[in-house]
Amino acid sequence: MPGIVLIGAQWGDEGKGKATDLLGDRVDYVVKFNGGNNAGHTVVIGDKKFALHLLPSGILSPGVTPVIANGVVIDVEVLFDELTALGARDVDVSKLLVSGNAHVITSYHRTLDKVTERFLGKRQIGTTGRGIGPSYADKINRVGIRIQDLFDEKILRQKVEGALDQKNHLLVKVYNRRAISVDEVVDDLLQYTERLRPMVADTSLVLNQALDRGETVLFEGGQATMLDVDHGTYPFVTSSNATSGGAATGSGVAPNRFDRVIAVVKAYTTRVGAGPFPTELLAPEGDWAYTAKAGEFLRSAGFEFGTTTGRPRRCGWYDAPIARYAARINGVTDFVLTKLDVLTGLERIPVCVAYDVDGTRHDEVPYSQSDFHHATPIYEELPGWSDDISGAREFSDLPRAAQDYVLALEEMSGSRMSAIGVGPARDAIIARHDLV
Repeated sequence: MPGIVLIGAQWGDEGKGKATDLLGDRVDYVVKFNGGNNAGHTVVIGDKKFALHLLPSGILSPGVTPVIANGVVIDVEVLFDELTALGARDVDVSKLLVSGNAHVITSYHRTLDKVTERFLGKRQIGTTGRGIGPSYADKINRVGIRIQDLFDEKILRQKVEGALDQKNHLLVKVYNRRAISVDEVVDDLLQYTERLRPMVADTSLVLNQALDRGETVLFEGGQATMLDVDHGTYPFVTSSNATSGGAATGSGVAPNRFDRVIAVVKAYTTRVGAGPFPTELLAPEGDWAYTAKAGEFLRSAGFEFGTTTGRPRRCGWYDAPIARYAARINGVTDFVLTKLDVLTGLERIPVCVAYDVDGTRHDEVPYSQSDFHHATPIYEELPGWSDDISGAREFSDLPRAAQDYVLALEEMSGSRMSAIGVGPARDAIIARHDLV
């Protein structure tokens, strides 16, 4: 049985939680391999809606072992808040495994994230302020704190002292904030030690042994391709590798054990935070389909507000060059197209097929960040449909125009559209090809 990587193909919020949930009863492990509680997955089961931030979406599937792997940065308070909330809703959280090599988000990481972003002013990146970036920076600078350090108070105290030696100078002398004491950080972290201990494991070993037994392991990426620290719209990106390559380094499972890479792509495009976004709908007037009013339609119909932050998402039409870029960077074998139902009622639907940069056509995402920032989308328009598609469960159930839209995106995007989301409900999905 396979190792499957599931990632986002745009700027996040594509509906990866729904895709993970679709596969949940057919996999044995679901692994979060990057990011922290700076991203959210929303899963609807019956009349219940679950918003997850740090936990893998697989925790909602009975029989699945959810894993937080070494590539994740963990705010332990958030972890236990989520576990408590799910337990109160009768979700079994007892199988969760946490890597002892995962790094910890401390109070000083959260403080530095917020004050640094404010200090940047107009140059803000648009972080969530949850300490993810500073925690990853400490990891790279080799002054980070790992989950396993919480079980050795002496080591923990030494590491916190080393980190605060520098950070308190920065907080006090640059940002005019109070110094943070070692004791308050250590005491805060130690309160979680005994609750954490039963969950902590050598998750790399566990996952490799599962694959050796022929079990199916799903590696679930946070954020998305265009937010990857190496391959996204830098510096307006996250602090980890959200692409398929990050699944190997973030889990301790070799890339030759991955059999399939599934990328989730929305039927239009959204983005949260600052940074370039060629198809964003901002024009105050003109042809409705290319104005801010069309963007408001997508935001309202798709309920485009961040699961974690509540921030309204920037909205635009489908960007085929970005989908092709994601297919290439990740080695995508299958796309899952979500929120097709949001486009119902539109007479015509623009799709970005290329960009114009200073009079030159670019069929692929420009290598230069400056060029991408100044790229103007080149659109083709496809016919829309008016029939309600939320009840469709077979591709043939869709109106002809909706089928043609999917097939056109498939041809433009570099891989097959294997599943199509037609509504928020758990079963509101059309499976065209087997994903496992």
